[in-house]
Amino acid sequence: MPPARPNLLVILIDDLRFDETGITGHPYLQTPHIDRLGREGAVFTNAFHTTPLCSPNRACILTGQYASRHGIIDNVGRDAASHRLPNYHVALQALGYETAHIGKWHMGNDASPRPGYDHWVSFPGQGKLVDPELWEDGALRPARGYMTDLLNERAVAFVRRTRTRPFALFLAHKAVHPDIIQQQDGRMDASWIGGYVLPERHRDLYAGATYPPRPSVRPLEEVAKTKPALRGLFAERAKPASQDILAKMDAGTAEEIRKRAAMMASVDEGVGMLRAALEAAGTLDDTCIVFLGDNGFFFGEHGLTVERRFAYEEGIRTPFLVRYPPRVRPGSTIDPMVIALDIAPTLIELGGGRPGPHVQGRSFVPLLDGARAPWRPSFFIEYYSEGAWPWLVGMGYRAVRTERHKYIHWTHHDVAELYDLAADPYEMANLADDPAHAAVRGELNTELRRLTAEAFGL
Repeated sequence: MPPARPNLLVILIDDLRFDETGITGHPYLQTPHIDRLGREGAVFTNAFHTTPLCSPNRACILTGQYASRHGIIDNVGRDAASHRLPNYHVALQALGYETAHIGKWHMGNDASPRPGYDHWVSFPGQGKLVDPELWEDGALRPARGYMTDLLNERAVAFVRRTRTRPFALFLAHKAVHPDIIQQQDGRMDASWIGGYVLPERHRDLYAGATYPPRPSVRPLEEVAKTKPALRGLFAERAKPASQDILAKMDAGTAEEIRKRAAMMASVDEGVGMLRAALEAAGTLDDTCIVFLGDNGFFFGEHGLTVERRFAYEEGIRTPFLVRYPPRVRPGSTIDPMVIALDIAPTLIELGGGRPGPHVQGRSFVPLLDGARAPWRPSFFIEYYSEGAWPWLVGMGYRAVRTERHKYIHWTHHDVAELYDLAADPYEMANLADDPAHAAVRGELNTELRRLTAEAFGL
């Protein structure tokens, strides 16, 4: 029988694309410790974000709510709102868990502790990859070293504590995000960008490696023919000020992909350190470990680079691994569509509680147990126009994804995109205006309206 109250460990990686681990298909990146989680647990093959952007999706994970419900709709510093989130760690505290947040918060730029945590280590805004300031032991203090290593060390120290009750640790890495100093209003320019930073030991890791482009990496003029909402974005990104920003982050280059892969090496080391600490404590198999990213990322697909915000598969998919031997058969693959909102109710259920009515996600405990019951047939995706980068103004959308189709309604342009993912997995043929698909478009538009009302609680 599974333990009544397992330890709960969530490892969240910033900007991690769906294939940026070895087990999920990267051509040269090696992540042996992360891969082992999947081999000894389950790989979810269809896991998604509902708002593919750092702050909103982190709030989705912690609350089990859509962005339109919890109100963190962009990366602007919403400090006060983020102190009021119905965070699942509050529920776990009430169930007797010792709770901890270690790492990036980013829902609000202040680094002070949020409700729901017995132990808190964080940093202001985006933080720094080298010699950051960390809030710990009740104050903001300078720390020396590489951010990923510092967070790994603190997570391992927390796991090693002697305790009489189960713990819930949320470890949120800054990697693989580049260094960016975010202003309070969310707007940035090239002067605020430091780019991807590697620790010295990984500086030349994967030198000369190449990532084969996906078929959807095409000339902008071809993309614009079928995706009219992106035309203004392409025009804005072509301006000198935008080009300066993109150049600072190696946007769209093999070097960008290599540096991200090299940054994952220290993340993987930390996963190995945590596993070793749990094993030494005799609690490894009594701990449910969840590993995922906070949004996707584009490597030039559909003309998009240094982006994650859009509803194409590269933006909304995430690697998603769960290791928990009492309930998960080693080497499992789980195919039903799960979303970020499902994490909170799942962990509350594993902790012995019942998710409140405010939670919009669905516990995937039955999927862990191998249940074959019907699951969700569709899910809602939303993004709200923002001004963080100059090319994002007027790019809001709402979308629905089913197992076969995706329908995107660009709210500021009043144009649509429709894709048959079975026939066109790279989303290159927009069928929205194809008379042969008019009935499908109508059905998906109706489903989108239903999901929109559900997300808003109407």
